[in-house]
This record gives sequence, C-alpha cells and structure tokens, in this order.
Amino acid sequence: MIKDSLFQTLDIKTSLKNVEYSKALNFMEKKVENILTNKDNEMLWFLNHNHIYTCGTSWNKNEILNKTEIPIIKTNRGGKITYHGPGQRIIYYMINLNNRKKDIRHFINSLEKIAIETLKEFDVIAVSNKDKIGIWVTKINNNNLKQEKKIGSIGIRLKKWVTYHGLSLNISTDLKYFNNINPCGIKDCQVTSLKDLGVNIPLRDFDKILIEKSKKYFLL
Repeated sequence: MIKDSLFQTLDIKTSLKNVEYSKALNFMEKKVENILTNKDNEMLWFLNHNHIYTCGTSWNKNEILNKTEIPIIKTNRGGKITYHGPGQRIIYYMINLNNRKKDIRHFINSLEKIAIETLKEFDVIAVSNKDKIGIWVTKINNNNLKQEKKIGSIGIRLKKWVTYHGLSLNISTDLKYFNNINPCGIKDCQVTSLKDLGVNIPLRDFDKILIEKSKKYFLL
C-alpha cells in the first residue's frame, strides 16, 4: 500500500501466478463497487493472464486473421482486439476520478505517460499516437528503429467515474501470438517487447519503476 497523507491511499496488488481473465474481471467489478461506496481504497493490480485474445467494445471480426485454439472473448473495456499471455505485464488501474479530474482522455494520457516514462528508464524511447492507439517504440539505446513497433496497449472501462482495466506492456512476450490478429485493429502492425529489444529486466524491478511513475500521476 502507498499512502500520501495529503492525498489518496493506493493499494498495490501483485499476483504471482497467472490469473484467469474472467476471475480478474469479477474482482475488478467488485472492487469498483467497493470504491464507489468508500469500502475500499483505489488499487493498482500487477498480474499476468494465460493465453487469451480479448475483444473490446469497438472490435470487428475482421481483426482476427487466423484460426486459433486460444480463447477469444468479448469484454466490456474500450478498444479493439488484443492478446494477453505469459511474459506480458498487465496493470489494472482502479482509480476514482470523482476525486480527480473527471476527464477520461486526461486519464488515458496519464497512462500513456506512465508507460513511456517507465520504458525510458531502460533506454527505450516510446511515444503515443493519436491515430494508432497504444504505446509505440521509436528508438532503443539512441538508435532509431526502421519502423515504430507497438509494445503496449491501453483499454479502459468507467463506472460512475471509477476506472478499471488499464495497461499492458510486453516484457518477454512470445510475439508470434500477435500474428493471428490485427492488434488494436491496426493492419500490418509491428509488435515488440523489451526482450525483443535486448532488454532483460526482472518483473519486480519493472513493477517498482512503474509504481513510482503511477504514484507521480495518481498521488500528487
């Protein structure tokens, strides 16, 4: 738990084993209800899912390119189709915007900045793109990539101005699973991970940095 006496209390939950997507969704929905009724603190949840494709509220069947045995499920978050699986860090943000700026675009921009600032700690330069949702790597160790590559996705749901779902970043993800889809509905999308870029980082160290970046935006 992180606490700033002048502002908010933010619980940190870390799941060591992969969490089934349906169980994660049930947990978040209950958590949101408790936040709304002031029974629980806000929360950042660090976890990994088993192999799964999730389809946001604006997805299209054409985004699935190949048949696959991996489960494909519809979900209530915003956005299109994406892949979750081992080696990908999921960070779910259950944040009460009633106590902050009630602006979903501002919230999403904050998540983008958190991801970008975290990656910069590993000499990975990334940007957001208003025309292509997600987090895009443009440079590694001062070397420009020939083509920007997608390393992270954002999908958010709101209930009475409390957020859930959140951010995913590829750490050591097996990138072949993205070949079955147009990630976030983007055709010919190039995908990468920290491992693919030559960065090997223990999850504990990655989480620690991302927590500090999140604290900057949601506690101050």
